[in-house]
Amino acid sequence: MTFKRFSPLNGVSRRARMLAVTSGLVTAVALAAPSAVAAPAPEAKVTAAELADASSAVRGADVAGTAWYTDQASGKIVVTADTSVSAAELAEVKSALADTDAGVTIKRTPGKFSKLIAGGEAITTGGARCSLGFNVTNGSTNFALTAGHCTNIGSSWSIGSTAGSSFPGNDYGIIQHSNPAAADGRVYLYNGSYQEIDGAADPAVGQGVTRSGSTTGVHSGTVTGLNATVNYGPDGIVSGLIQTNVCAEPGDSGGALFSGSTAHGLTSGGSGNCSSGGTTFYQPVTEALSVYGVSII
Repeated sequence: MTFKRFSPLNGVSRRARMLAVTSGLVTAVALAAPSAVAAPAPEAKVTAAELADASSAVRGADVAGTAWYTDQASGKIVVTADTSVSAAELAEVKSALADTDAGVTIKRTPGKFSKLIAGGEAITTGGARCSLGFNVTNGSTNFALTAGHCTNIGSSWSIGSTAGSSFPGNDYGIIQHSNPAAADGRVYLYNGSYQEIDGAADPAVGQGVTRSGSTTGVHSGTVTGLNATVNYGPDGIVSGLIQTNVCAEPGDSGGALFSGSTAHGLTSGGSGNCSSGGTTFYQPVTEALSVYGVSII
């Protein structure tokens, strides 16, 4: 399977864990260790800078269909490869990391990475369909956030006109509503109900999240990595993404990733489908809000 952006679909269709430490007086008997036995030296820790160098090395290998993020805790680069990536190409990635101090974990995912458009509902331009992410405002004008690979393909949309677009590198775009009153601050759940959204934040690894999109509706899963980079091949490389095991399909591009009333991301791409599952990537919505100077409605 190959990593791809989920293409616009043609046609309309700190959790904080408290550690309670009880202090008290403990009486212990000191045991003398044999002097001939040396204590093991602490394992060297891979620094953030070394991991960044390793990440750059993977990027330099330029293997389409790969995505990766750094895991500071383990000192490793976690590489996910879709089915289009050959054993020889994986060997290239490993070779690129040979001169770095980082370890590497290789994972396979079914399918091929591709770009995938109230939040989650369909928006169209010409014969292409994407999904709306979140409706936003700058205080006087209402806009919709979606994927940049969607706004790149059309200036006129069913809801208004493209006002900004960034892809590749990033994957976010903004559309100005032609009817400001139509901008709903909720996400559609495809069961006749909506989820109120009252703010935005970056998620944490292991956090449960939900995605809404116009092709496959609502699906949930878990954040598996942060600050991921995905190589979409000829379409370009995007960095700083949220990686999850939530499924998605073409036409879901731009759709909302959220947990409860908090917005997290805009659907960028991935692999697999909602029958067999897959790996998906999301542009953090906090970055788009900052760049465009807008807030969730």
